[in-house]
Amino acid sequence: MTQATAPSPLAPDLTAPSLKRRMACWLYEGMLLFGVVFIAGYLFSTLTQTRHALDNRHAQQAFLFVVFGIYFTWFWAKGQTLAMKTWHIRVVDTQGRPLTQARALARYVLSWLWLLPPLGLTYALGLSGRDLAVLFPGWVIFYALLSRLHKQRQFLHDALAGTRLVQQLPPVRPKK
Repeated sequence: MTQATAPSPLAPDLTAPSLKRRMACWLYEGMLLFGVVFIAGYLFSTLTQTRHALDNRHAQQAFLFVVFGIYFTWFWAKGQTLAMKTWHIRVVDTQGRPLTQARALARYVLSWLWLLPPLGLTYALGLSGRDLAVLFPGWVIFYALLSRLHKQRQFLHDALAGTRLVQQLPPVRPKK
């Protein structure tokens, strides 16, 4: 007769947050990135003396890609971005350990799966911005729902990068 053992209090809780909470965190992250884009865009425009928004736009897009890469790689290697702290979510490797810089960078590159398919389709088919406004939300919903097919409820880019999002519930404070 075997006895079920309780999880060790020292073992990390690898329970995935609900999809609703992860998507709320995703939206909040997007709002916080507005500040990063504003500061990085201002810095780029100042350093390159860009006077018109369409001048140097490909260089600015590349610059923002690098800035986002630094932002996410830095915070994910520490476990959480500000939005993730707010929503009590942490990113770890599949064993529950903190991410290395290399794994965080791999997750960043693979996380572009959120954006590239609708952008690539819009470009390849010569669709308009109005078409993208329909494709993008549809893709995001589809991509998010794909996580329900993964046995640990993780997003595709997390499964490919060897990472996972887990709950990081705040410690219980003793009553006074």
